[in-house]
Amino acid sequence: MKSTKDRILQTLLRHPKITVNELAEAVEINPISVRHHLTNLQMEGLIQAEEVRHGVGRPRLVYSLTEEGMERFPTKYLRLTTRLLTQMKETMPAPVVAKLFNQIAEDLANEYSSQIKDMNMEERLEFVKEMLAQEGFTVEWEKKGGEYQIHEISCPYYQIGIAHPEVCTVDQTLISKMLAVPANKVQCILNGGSHCTYVVQATGAKI
Repeated sequence: MKSTKDRILQTLLRHPKITVNELAEAVEINPISVRHHLTNLQMEGLIQAEEVRHGVGRPRLVYSLTEEGMERFPTKYLRLTTRLLTQMKETMPAPVVAKLFNQIAEDLANEYSSQIKDMNMEERLEFVKEMLAQEGFTVEWEKKGGEYQIHEISCPYYQIGIAHPEVCTVDQTLISKMLAVPANKVQCILNGGSHCTYVVQATGAKI
């Protein structure tokens, strides 16, 4: 049997922008209990609230799933993405495909360039770690001698990368751009490694 939390999330999936009272009726619990669950779900980053006006009077709060909340449900994004990449590779020259992946990483790096321009290397590494976490990666880094090793413990591209390893160039290019030094891959999970590891030199130029 599904928990109250799961039933609330399922209801929000089917009926986005729903009020507390509407949720309470849908999941068959009182509004006070619903508010308690909604507070916890907001703290977990799974739902969001916004004020909506409906005629005269005070606006009312309505709730919907965040992107993270949506990802709690099974999707066919992997299948669609794999098919799109297959079609793209069949109709476009390999250099054009590679350029597209590089451009994705460069555009993302450019979004953050102003925030990191005055950071030193280790500050940038921490920034990259947090930024990649938002993209679904689990990243750790360590300094060994005159270099830094960046370990991707988990990768959201893994299933796609099995069929389309070109996608791995996105995070590699992104790391290189953000740190302003080449990131060399020395281990890859697609080749049997326990995780992906990139190595960069301990000194880097400013962007």
